[in-house]
Amino acid sequence: MTENNALRTSPIHGRHVALEAKMADFGGWEMPIEYPGGGVVAEHTAVRERVGLFDVSHLGKAQITGVGAAELINTTLTNDLGRISPGKAQYTLCCNESGGVIDDLIVYLRDEQDVFIMPNAANATTVVQMLADAAPEGVEVVNQHEDFVVLAVQGPRSDEVLTSLGLPVDHDYMSYDTAQWRGHELTVCRTGYTGERGYELVAPSAAGLELWDAIVDAMAPFDGLPCGLGARDTLRTEMGYPLHGNDLSPEITPVMGRSAWAVGWDKETFWGKDALVAQRVAKSARLLRGLLVTGRGIPRSGCVVKDGEGNEVGEVTSGTFSPTLKQGIALALIERSVTIDDEVVIDVRGREVAATVVKPPFVEVQVRTS
Repeated sequence: MTENNALRTSPIHGRHVALEAKMADFGGWEMPIEYPGGGVVAEHTAVRERVGLFDVSHLGKAQITGVGAAELINTTLTNDLGRISPGKAQYTLCCNESGGVIDDLIVYLRDEQDVFIMPNAANATTVVQMLADAAPEGVEVVNQHEDFVVLAVQGPRSDEVLTSLGLPVDHDYMSYDTAQWRGHELTVCRTGYTGERGYELVAPSAAGLELWDAIVDAMAPFDGLPCGLGARDTLRTEMGYPLHGNDLSPEITPVMGRSAWAVGWDKETFWGKDALVAQRVAKSARLLRGLLVTGRGIPRSGCVVKDGEGNEVGEVTSGTFSPTLKQGIALALIERSVTIDDEVVIDVRGREVAATVVKPPFVEVQVRTS
């Protein structure tokens, strides 16, 4: 928050207000939940079928530079930067000593002496400070939270939208390219949080409004829509992507949250390694599972999950109505004795709602399509 405790706003804020978006606090930033004219369902459908545009400028941004910059990231965060080369991005986690997740974030590897990171809004200051405290002499960690806009163009027509603006497309998933656009340098990364083919554009804040307007105009022939963070949440839940604070947290480790694939287990060190290795070996902690509702009801975070005999076996971490499937879906931390295809019940406001344990995603994956 700013010094007067007001919410921070994106450089695109005026456009959201002009569109009469419903706004809410996201990590200290006032951001759009949905826009009039159809709301979450219409925006969700636009991304699945055509194209949508999200302002996610509330996400953190920081640059780590100097001899040993990449090494600092690799010896602190979970994933192994040795798995990627310059020009690639990587999903990773920042953990505490007990293995809990302080944040999950995206790392852009520019070279061994230049790394750019994008943590979540609420955790950005903490992550940047932790890295700064751990940085050796000669490595500088600079918080750039308000220096850039981040616009996500997501959906099967996203390539056509960006091509019409002269921006690079068709690079590999989790890789990025840079481009000059109307006097500004943009980073165009083949990433997203929706499960659809798409891109995230990082641009100087000064370019934000012009870039937003240009993308809106370019989407018009495809009936594309500006989309709020409500649709972003339903889209990511359909994919089974975790949300920090719900499905990953200081109490929910990568092992529990089924994000162990983003851990470089063979690395000599990273924050929380000993605890995570021990938990991985013990195989006793609850695991994040998908729940496909077969009864009538929409599960929400905190709902208790029971087995067929009425025993409590878990708790919903994220739950919503799936606009694609037209039924309730959820992510839940479940006892290991409960396995895929088992039938369970979810206590939704005192009413038992039947569900089946499944392995996400709940919908067909399109994110890596060529």
